[in-house]
Amino acid sequence: MVQTNTVLFGWNRAIAGREGMAAELFAHAMGYFEKLKATSQLESYEPVFLNRHGGDLNGFFLLKGTHAQLDTMMSSDEFVDITMRADQYLSGVGVITGYTGNVVPDLMQRWMKTIPSR
Repeated sequence: MVQTNTVLFGWNRAIAGREGMAAELFAHAMGYFEKLKATSQLESYEPVFLNRHGGDLNGFFLLKGTHAQLDTMMSSDEFVDITMRADQYLSGVGVITGYTGNVVPDLMQRWMKTIPSR
């Protein structure tokens, strides 16, 4: 069984008038992810701000861990509260699970098997 090992927690931009609250939430989320990493409840996290490109994804946290770590994190009260607050302060909030590392070649092989032959 292939299990997710990555969460992308992304957003577009701060809602006008809520920029300060969004900045405060960003700092809070950084502290939360750092605490999880320091206590081995998360393997790593990386905040990413994207250059202007005309799209609707302008920043994200890339969170990495085992499937169990990420599932525990995403069902925690603090993470749920962070995502709810994010939805109030930011537009385009999304939390997406994904795959990285040695899982990707297996998924690619499986995907290639689904391509109809001519």
